[in-house]
Amino acid sequence: AWGVEVDTMARRVVKKGTEIFLTPREFDLLEILMRNPGVALYRDVLFERAWGGEPEDNTRTLDLHVLRLRKTLGWQDKIKTVFKVGYMLEKEP
Repeated sequence: AWGVEVDTMARRVVKKGTEIFLTPREFDLLEILMRNPGVALYRDVLFERAWGGEPEDNTRTLDLHVLRLRKTLGWQDKIKTVFKVGYMLEKEP
């Protein structure tokens, strides 16, 4: 999606021919978002799937990881914040 290829087996991300290096949590979040384009994902669902447990009181961790993911991929306009829900990856037109 959006010029980004994800190899889940090798845990590699390539954008327009260039390998992008992500932390394990950033990779997990990207994979979840890319598997659900156009779907608003609840914060606690993202946290549970990427961190493997219950959301902590400090969900700022999720926000910071999404912020870094947006910056690293240049996807400030692709990963949307869904008010009172969580995040969503825009569908490609």
